Amino acid sequence: MISISALFEGKVQGVGFRSSVLSLAKGYEVTGWVKNLPDGRVEVYASGDADEIEEFLQGIRESHLAGHIDHVNVTPVDPEPATRGFRIID
Repeated sequence: MISISALFEGKVQGVGFRSSVLSLAKGYEVTGWVKNLPDGRVEVYASGDADEIEEFLQGIRESHLAGHIDHVNVTPVDPEPATRGFRIID
């Protein structure tokens, strides 16, 4: 199992990005969260099998959100304790 932080840049706030990512996450074996950052980016934290994480991120990149994404920076991170499900953090 791995954990990643993915920072999405572009016009990713105010376009339903977080709710779309939440819906997409239901199709993958991942846990974690998505949240808006004060600087206009959106952060996605996800844990799961490496292949599932990559497919989830690719699913985001290939979804209707693609036109809003200018850049994605994915970084491995330490797993958070006992993350269950996938949710939006305000």
